[in-house]
Amino acid sequence: MDFKLAIIGGSGACRIDGRSWGRELECRRISTPFGESAPIHFYRLNDNLPVAFISRHGEENYRITAPDVNYRANIWALKEIGIERILTWSGPGGINPAYKPGEYVIPDDLLDFTKNRPHTFYDGQGLGFIRQHPVFCPQLRQTLTEVLIAAGTPLHNTCTYACTEGPRLETPAEVRMLKVLGADMVGMTIAPEVFLARELEMCYAPLIYITNYAEGTRCLPYKKGVLFEGTLEKQDEQAVQKALENMGRLLPQALAKLSAINRDCPCKDAMLRYKRQGNIGKDWHDWIKA
Repeated sequence: MDFKLAIIGGSGACRIDGRSWGRELECRRISTPFGESAPIHFYRLNDNLPVAFISRHGEENYRITAPDVNYRANIWALKEIGIERILTWSGPGGINPAYKPGEYVIPDDLLDFTKNRPHTFYDGQGLGFIRQHPVFCPQLRQTLTEVLIAAGTPLHNTCTYACTEGPRLETPAEVRMLKVLGADMVGMTIAPEVFLARELEMCYAPLIYITNYAEGTRCLPYKKGVLFEGTLEKQDEQAVQKALENMGRLLPQALAKLSAINRDCPCKDAMLRYKRQGNIGKDWHDWIKA
């Protein structure tokens, strides 16, 4: 079966019931030069469209924190099975006061403050010197926007995501700094995932739901034994839960829509300069000297 579409699930992915998408064909890990990938679930979406799914943080609960995700193995594995387009989600904290918990965001830019994560496939090879504008695939962003509008779902779609190292949350001073730099939200998972996908000429775009108010953006009480979710009002908690549940419906809708659209974006030709120069050939496996 020809798999070209994938979803990488973020926070709460293990709570999404994939059975509602259709029949699961199999689940397996793939060996890569960077270790084993996370388990990849292969679905026939609505018993028709082939879709692959990875839960970024593990199969049960939040087992793998953001800095410990094997981003290179996961992206390499998706490329290996033929994936061309990746939709993903993340649950950051809102910095922009206009963004409320439970609201959807389709970012168009990124600030990368990760520190210790392997960030390229091309260590020491003189490759990977490629543009990051647009940061996210414009075709995927447009499709997500159309799906959310059709569903009557409010969204923000011109905004900047700041990615920090983690696993700890940011200090109030760090959040103030990010706000000054133009960040509308702060999370931990989009980088280097998006950059790695671009290095392998794959389309990538996230659908984001705001899970909390970033530290210091408002006066939040400290409660023993709870994280940020324990600081939300009841209606905000309910909005966040609803947004997460709807991820399992909205992303498959976007993939179904994308399946009828030919790729016509910068992503598919990200390495064209190196091909023209004769530095790399047609087989992407030969690009990576792990």
